[in-house]
Amino acid sequence: MNHDICIIGGGIVGLATARALTRLRPEARIVLLEKEGALATHQTGHNSGVIHAGIYYKPGSLKADLCRRGAIATKEFCAQHGIPFQTPGKLVVATDDVELDRMASLAANAQQNGIDFDILDEAALRQREPNVRGLGAIFVPSSGIVNYRDICRAMADDIRAAGAVIELGVKVDRIEETARGVTVRAGARSWTVDRLVACAGLQSDRLARLAGVAIQHRILPFRGEYYRVRPEKTAIVKHLIYPVPDPDLPFLGIHLTPMMGGALTVGPNAVLGMAREGYPRFSLSAADMLDYLRFPGFWRVMRHNLRSGLGEMRRSLWKSLYLKECQKYCPGLTEADLLPYEAGIRAQAVMEDGALVHDFLFLATERMLHVCNAPSPAATSAIPIGEMIAQKLMGTATLFEEIVT
Repeated sequence: MNHDICIIGGGIVGLATARALTRLRPEARIVLLEKEGALATHQTGHNSGVIHAGIYYKPGSLKADLCRRGAIATKEFCAQHGIPFQTPGKLVVATDDVELDRMASLAANAQQNGIDFDILDEAALRQREPNVRGLGAIFVPSSGIVNYRDICRAMADDIRAAGAVIELGVKVDRIEETARGVTVRAGARSWTVDRLVACAGLQSDRLARLAGVAIQHRILPFRGEYYRVRPEKTAIVKHLIYPVPDPDLPFLGIHLTPMMGGALTVGPNAVLGMAREGYPRFSLSAADMLDYLRFPGFWRVMRHNLRSGLGEMRRSLWKSLYLKECQKYCPGLTEADLLPYEAGIRAQAVMEDGALVHDFLFLATERMLHVCNAPSPAATSAIPIGEMIAQKLMGTATLFEEIVT
């Protein structure tokens, strides 16, 4: 089957890219291929559902710019499509003097990013959230919540209405690029296209290697384990409650998040997964483990983060230790309040030297663009990310160089 453009991956970044392409090139024949039987099955469908404001991200970075524009675009998209969302606001809570100092730096960061916020002292924090303990907090009123699966369904409707095709249950097993085009194969089926975009998330490095792209990274799967607060306690907080990040740790830490529908979740932690797509606890894939055990960057990142990694593992194995992290700023929670909830898996790109890739990573050839790392806040930023990819894809081949990092 011949098409002009193929997108691989039916998560929110792939869908946003397809939607942007239908608007930029309405005459183009576009096909989106997703290996699962439904859209938004992996990272998009297993996150906290937060519409981030961008307070954490380095001023002037691509991540900060995309998040700021993405938060506005996401809310506008929801309003246009009748998708419910809420803006309860976020409290970034400092629980000791060290975190108070870090909070001041974070406030300066937010100011440079153009984000509205208020500084609360201990009394003001207690007045706003009586069940939260802290010496102070940053209040970000624009932080919101949404069900990203709802957004993906609406995006898919837009894509199909524009004449593009979405194929589910298609696992790509071969990609061949020539001077004349790209051939994508899945078993006995094939598609010949002029341009290809791969937005494969947890499988992004494998798709790039399959296509013959030279990569210097691997995807490590980090399980984010959540608990759901029992229904009788969901009103214990009204806002999103986040920790002040520790710059020496690779991940943000456990937080409390009200969800659409009224639930309250706690999490996630960040534990090395034994399977890229294994959501039940103790899921194991020998192929996935062998893949990262053979990669030098895995051993380097483990050595650099051994202490924090062991701490995360202990909190994963012992619920009481997990609870202690929550009780730093919400002491009213008890072990009995934490009920089981489905885990998520974060696709973390790691370089050969063991460096974690914290920003977006794109790799390109003459006819292909591979989104190799789309970290949080990728869901919030998906609409401008898709627009950026579409604009580059429809330009000249040399324009790809501008977004290769």
